[in-house]
Amino acid sequence: MTWLAAGVVVLGGTAVTAVAASADGETTGPGEGTRSAKAHVLALEGKDPKKRALPRTGTQTFSLIGVSWEDGGDTFEGTAQIRTREAATGEWSAWRDLDFDVRPPESAEGGATEVRGASEPLWVGPSDGVEARVVADGGETAVPDALRLDMIDPGETVKGKGKGGGKGSGKPDATQTTSAGPAPEPSAPAPTTDAPTETPTDAPTGVPTNEPTEAPTGAPTDEPTEAPTGVPTDGPTEAPTDGPTGIPTDAPTGIPTDEPTEAPTDEPTEAPTGAPGAPTDGPTEGPSTEPPTSESPTDPAPSTVPTEEPTGSSPAIVSRAGWGADESLVQDPPSYLNKVDAVFVHHTAGTNDYTCADSPAIIRAILTYHVKTNGWNDVGYNFFVDKCGTVFEGRAGGVDRPVLGAHTYGFNSYSSGISLLGDYENGGTPTAAAKQAIADLAAWKLGLHGVDPEAKVTLTAAADTGVWTKGQAATLFTVSGHRDGYATLCPGASLYSELPGIRTAAGSSPYATGN
Repeated sequence: MTWLAAGVVVLGGTAVTAVAASADGETTGPGEGTRSAKAHVLALEGKDPKKRALPRTGTQTFSLIGVSWEDGGDTFEGTAQIRTREAATGEWSAWRDLDFDVRPPESAEGGATEVRGASEPLWVGPSDGVEARVVADGGETAVPDALRLDMIDPGETVKGKGKGGGKGSGKPDATQTTSAGPAPEPSAPAPTTDAPTETPTDAPTGVPTNEPTEAPTGAPTDEPTEAPTGVPTDGPTEAPTDGPTGIPTDAPTGIPTDEPTEAPTDEPTEAPTGAPGAPTDGPTEGPSTEPPTSESPTDPAPSTVPTEEPTGSSPAIVSRAGWGADESLVQDPPSYLNKVDAVFVHHTAGTNDYTCADSPAIIRAILTYHVKTNGWNDVGYNFFVDKCGTVFEGRAGGVDRPVLGAHTYGFNSYSSGISLLGDYENGGTPTAAAKQAIADLAAWKLGLHGVDPEAKVTLTAAADTGVWTKGQAATLFTVSGHRDGYATLCPGASLYSELPGIRTAAGSSPYATGN
C-alpha cells in the first residue's frame, strides 16, 4: 500500500496533516471535472494520560470524522465526543458520541503494518471546524498512543458539483447502474487542479473570538453527560429523522412485523460433518485472490438497467464508477471466498439526516476512511443500501463474485456484508424501500450459492468476537445482524427487529433461487 508525504498546516497552535487520498500525491478523481476525496488529520496531544481535548478549531472542509490510534490491535472502550461547525451557516452542532466497535479483519489484510485502531466514522455533512474530547474511563487506564482526529472530504463527482458531498451532490442516474457482472478494471484517474490548498487561520463569521487557540492540558470544562456502560453506543445521542418525505415507513407486502426479535437458538437441521466445530457449508480453504471457477457464474457483459425498476436476474446495483470510487486507493487485488454462506446486515451509524443525493458522497467518504484511517485495502462492506432503497456496490471484485470483505470480525471468510446508510439504534426506523432492497439483495447474493435466505447455517468462528470464541461452532441465520456474530449494537435495535421480516421477504423475493 502506498502512503504519501503529508503537508502540515498550523491551525490555532495545532498541527494539521493533510493526506491526499490518491496515489503519487496528486488530487485525482475518477474522471475529468471531479475532485477526489481527501483525508486530513489533527493530532490529539496532551500530558494527561487519561484525557485528550481539542478546543474549537477551524479546519479544511470535511464531511465525515472519526478518531484513530497507532495500534490496530489495541481496542478502546472509553468515551470520545465531537462537535462540528457547519460550513454553510457557522453553527456548531451538539456533542455527538463516536462508537468503538471496529476491529481489523481477521484475514491477512488486518495484520498489515498500516492498520490503525479507529472508531466508526460519523457523517456530519460539510463542516469547517471541530471540537473534541476523549476520556479513558471504565477499565481503560489511558487513551491510546498517537491519538488523532481523522476528517474526510468526500470530494465531488462530475454529476454532483456539490461541495464536500452536500445537498448539491447528484444521485446516480440509470447510466451509472449495472446488473451483476465483473467490476471494471481500475483506471488511472485524471488530475484536477481545484483542490483546496491551505486552511485559513481565521475563523468564519459567527464563530466566537474568545475561544482558546491551544489544546488545554487538563480536563475539558464540559464533561460528557453520561459515560458508556461497557458497550459503545451506535451513533449520535440525538434521535435522527425518519428519512425523506414520501418514502413509506410501513413494511411492504410480505414483510411481517410480528416475528421474534431474539437471536436464533435452534440447531441446524443437519449436523455439521467433519471435525468438531467445522462449518457445514463453509469454504474448505482460505480466501484466494482468484475467483473459484466452480462457484462463480459466467461473466455476463455489464448492462444498464433503470434504477426504478430492475430487470433481469439481479437487482439494480450502482457500480463503483457510478458513485465515484477513487480506484487509485485500492492497491491490492481482491480476495475471494469459495462460497457465501451467510449475509450480515449492518448500519453505518452516524446520522439519518441525509438526502439520498448525498449517498454517493457518504460512500466515497467511508471508502477513504477505511483505507486512509483504518489502513484496509478497500471499503469493508460488500454492498451499501440507502433509505431510498438504492443498492451500491461496495468492495471491488465483482458484485456476483464471493468477494472477501472486512465487515464482521470472525466471520468475514464465510459471508457478504450489506450496510444500510444511517443510524438505527437511536430512534431511526428503516424505510420500507430499504428493507425490501436488503431482502432482494440478500436473496440474490445467497441464491448465487444455492443458500436459502430463510435457513440457518453453522459456521466456525475464526476469532474471539465477544459473542463466540475462536473455533466455536456458531449457528446463525443465513441473513443475520452484525450483533449475531460480534459484540456490538450494530445494526441497531430497530433494524435488527426487522430482520425476521426481511428474511421472509427474501424467501419470497423474485431474486431468490427457484422463484
